[in-house]
Amino acid sequence: MKLSRPARRASLVVHVLASAAWLGLTLGLLALGATAATGASPAAVEAAVRCMKLFADWLLLPLALLTLGSGLVLALGTPWGLARHRWVYTKFWLTLGTTVATFIALCPGVDSAVASVTAGGSLPDAGDVLFGPVVSLSAYVFMTVISLLKPWRPTRHGRRLRERPAGVRAPLTRSGSG
Repeated sequence: MKLSRPARRASLVVHVLASAAWLGLTLGLLALGATAATGASPAAVEAAVRCMKLFADWLLLPLALLTLGSGLVLALGTPWGLARHRWVYTKFWLTLGTTVATFIALCPGVDSAVASVTAGGSLPDAGDVLFGPVVSLSAYVFMTVISLLKPWRPTRHGRRLRERPAGVRAPLTRSGSG
């Protein structure tokens, strides 16, 4: 499936904007997590974790899914492909992994921090509000760098496609059959 030029451009704009928003949101979560972890005052800690919960509940899921979906559209609808280039393949798996980790680790950690702080207690573990944003930010910066530099050779599948003459399709065979 090939995207038309306007569809490809629109998908690219959506992908870049969603990715940049996700990166910015993660920076904001990191700043709020650092505020909560340093514990300047109970009011500041509570405000920081409540803001983190608001961002986590309302913004993370749509941005993560929009980034993942628009990336898949671009990978499958352009010559880059999903498994032709190592950097695209790496970005896909990192995006999927950070999306899943956000909802398995970051959101529950923020929820437990909010529950503890709003009940009058202290922040149970600074790692609950710092670890997720730090890991996510590292992954997003790495994905941004490989998107710009496009390092590494094509995958084996991508090399086979390059070596085949234009217009020639590979025969459909079952792998492992003799």
